[in-house]
Amino acid sequence: MTVAQGEVYDNPRCRERVVIRTPAAETGGERTVMDVYVQPGGAVSGAHVHPLSEERFTLVRGRVAFLVDGRETVLTDPGQSILIPPGAKHRWWNAGDVESRHVCELRGRADRFEQLVLRQLFGLAQDGLTTPEGMPHLLQQAVTTMEFRDVLRFTSPAWPVQRLLFGALAPVARLAGYRGCNPEYLRRKPSLTAELEPLPAEVAAWHY
Repeated sequence: MTVAQGEVYDNPRCRERVVIRTPAAETGGERTVMDVYVQPGGAVSGAHVHPLSEERFTLVRGRVAFLVDGRETVLTDPGQSILIPPGAKHRWWNAGDVESRHVCELRGRADRFEQLVLRQLFGLAQDGLTTPEGMPHLLQQAVTTMEFRDVLRFTSPAWPVQRLLFGALAPVARLAGYRGCNPEYLRRKPSLTAELEPLPAEVAAWHY
């Protein structure tokens, strides 16, 4: 099941709420745009790379910090933007003491990104099946990583180690009932549908 404009997806582990602005279904699967709301202390579940996709993050309010290939950047003013090229190691977090809001736009494999992040990873977090930081446990991570290795790879351990380790563990995990993309999560309806908040002109300029 595809996502739709205005649908809301929550990750309680990461203290993150996503509202779909432009779903991949409207762009031939190549582009998705999301409003991301993050509570103080919230952060993406782990440092990762997108092998074939680029991401642009643009601040609407609050403070959001990014660590990209070892270099830290903090967005503090509306309209400030950062582009993450394919293959760049990155993570982000709310760097303030109030809820932050930023726009995330991903280009390339956007439909599969929605399946992985909004359906699979958020679904696992909602069901309490991740670490407190939102990372899948070992057997689940093995099958999910191998299923979506073209979309997202966590960076610890190094990819050659993951490829060997998860390649060996994935068949065991599947026999134990784990699935890389659980059909239950694909069918799960979003928590609610919300009206999109307007974007300031300096933010919208990056995404239209």
